[in-house]
Amino acid sequence: MIYAFLAGRVILGLYWLHAAYGHIFKASGMVGYAQSKGVKSAAGAKFAVIGTGILALVGGLSILAGYGPELGIACLAIFLVGVSFKMHPYWKEADPMAKMGDRINFWKNMALLGALLAMLAIPLPWAYSLGW
Repeated sequence: MIYAFLAGRVILGLYWLHAAYGHIFKASGMVGYAQSKGVKSAAGAKFAVIGTGILALVGGLSILAGYGPELGIACLAIFLVGVSFKMHPYWKEADPMAKMGDRINFWKNMALLGALLAMLAIPLPWAYSLGW
């Protein structure tokens, strides 16, 4: 089971690092989408996109390395709660295709949140980790 957990950590950590890369280095492509979801200004949207990228980066590195996983999970939980309710409120969407996309992303995020919260029950330090 230790190897399964390690493989899961690697997959989950890489998922978040990929998300962080997009948010930090490709923020300009996400600003318009953030504005379309109600973020008022382009500057505010860029700040939000990069800020969530930093949360994803810290969380992804933490999960991958097993270093400070409680902090990493907290960063990712903040990311998921904020992004899910602001960017994917499918219950407000009238267009059926947009509603379906938002519903999928919202519930995917809730599943990730549930998995992250369940990881808090795993005793520290994690096997093959760099820290506490």
